[in-house]
Amino acid sequence: QLVESGGGLVQPGGSLRLSCQVSGFSLDYYAIGWFRQAPGKEREGLACISRNDGSTYYGASVKGRFTIARDNAKSTVYLQMNFLKPEDTSVYYCAAYPQNYCTDEASYYEYWGRGTQVTVAS
Repeated sequence: QLVESGGGLVQPGGSLRLSCQVSGFSLDYYAIGWFRQAPGKEREGLACISRNDGSTYYGASVKGRFTIARDNAKSTVYLQMNFLKPEDTSVYYCAAYPQNYCTDEASYYEYWGRGTQVTVAS
């Protein structure tokens, strides 16, 4: 099970940190990705962190603004989001992929959370 938290309303230019709490399986065996999907749009891969060496991947729209990190001891993966823009408004999901390396292909991910809403508006 994956449970996202930390979403909310933030002004443009602000920051939020999302958390993905994992239970029922070990983070040691999964890469974790963050995705988002706005109404009427396709699901977009944002960031991923590998299971072994912690290597990361970022989508072009968030590179340089978002940072993914994991704490295996706490079974939690974080997404630090800075310099938020109105176009970042979406439902954000975390997902688990049973391989070492990262991918932004959503269909490869085995487990998904229910999402957390992020709204960027003044």
